[in-house]
Amino acid sequence: MALSYSYSYGRPPSNSYPLPLRLRRSPTCSLHAHAHSQSKFRRPYTTVLIVPTGVGASIGGFAGDALPVARALATVADCVISHPNVLNAAMLYWPMPNVLYVEGYALDRFAQGLWALQPVHQNKVGLVLDAGIEEDLRLRQLQVADAARASLGLPIIEYIVTDSPLKIETWFHPKCGNSTGRVKNIDSLLRAVNSLVNHTDVNAIAVVARFPDDDSDDFETYRQGKGVDLLAGVEAIISHSIVEEFKIPAAHAPANLPFPPSALLSPKSAAEEIGYTFLPCVLAGLSNAPQYVTQPRAFVNGSVVADDVDSVVLPADACGGDATLAFSKSKRPNKPLIITVEENKTVLDDTPNKLGIKTMKVNNYWEAIGVIAAHKAGIDPKSLRKDAIDNLQNPSQLYNPIRDISTNGKGHYHKVCV
Repeated sequence: MALSYSYSYGRPPSNSYPLPLRLRRSPTCSLHAHAHSQSKFRRPYTTVLIVPTGVGASIGGFAGDALPVARALATVADCVISHPNVLNAAMLYWPMPNVLYVEGYALDRFAQGLWALQPVHQNKVGLVLDAGIEEDLRLRQLQVADAARASLGLPIIEYIVTDSPLKIETWFHPKCGNSTGRVKNIDSLLRAVNSLVNHTDVNAIAVVARFPDDDSDDFETYRQGKGVDLLAGVEAIISHSIVEEFKIPAAHAPANLPFPPSALLSPKSAAEEIGYTFLPCVLAGLSNAPQYVTQPRAFVNGSVVADDVDSVVLPADACGGDATLAFSKSKRPNKPLIITVEENKTVLDDTPNKLGIKTMKVNNYWEAIGVIAAHKAGIDPKSLRKDAIDNLQNPSQLYNPIRDISTNGKGHYHKVCV
């Protein structure tokens, strides 16, 4: 959904530049690279885990139910880059030092080679609360922030309430079936963020917006671990708009009244039912999310760039996102291996065949993790399957004489394959 606004918030959007090729990864993303002595002779292995937001993914379309996938991947890859839809689980979260928490818009720009990721030890988080949140519900959000400061030591330094209610509206896309919607007062949100960013030391933003309380059949279907998360589409709009404008990490947690208990509740949705707020995972993720490097003069050693990515894992029918298309069109000699998971169904129909993307198809995340382990080890994953390796072929080859530059073109030629 396109958003337009005319304010200038002190950090005008910069022109995008290609990233230099000689940047080194930060040690933050290579903790496992030192587990074995021979690892020091290899560069760290980086994988990107994508589960699009609001598309009804069988795994990752609910309350942090793709988090076990991220945890497993983090024990195989040296660095995992993923986004809040995968890593957020409402009241639950799992700290992983070699996982980078990257908002979706920023992940797209990263994949396109326009932005780099700069790992950090700590961010200073600012909290934006929707003026439409009732007083008691607002108090619950502030108590979560105070608890995170006191019990987890998270650096949440300021909060602000928007100058008018954000007025969230949600619906399903009539053609695709994914969730979407709008923020009627998006400018109020951006003014609040601008105030925090330009008048405090805040460099990451958590937002809590009041969403409509939904007692529809669609919501009950979601609670049963089916269907599509009606809130997710607008959540993405909120974080995308902040990251696009201010170029800093951001994530969102919806505010709703507590849900009535349900005996039919799915374990996949249960993380959203055990408290008054979805905010804890957002604060934990933002506290050490990488900063976004968008200016070429600011690129430093230690930044992670798109050329560092070795593999990408995503649902097989959700390959149409900007990040996936960018990785698939990479011009570098060793393109990232794109692994598509058949078992993780969504409401989309953006398959590799339709988009002309070369991928390795696997049935489930068990297989995907095995493929990544082989790929990291320099082993052809097909060699691990029965009768998957054919006889070596000798295709016809074309040869052209090329002048040997060492003779300056004087009488010495040799043949090379082109």
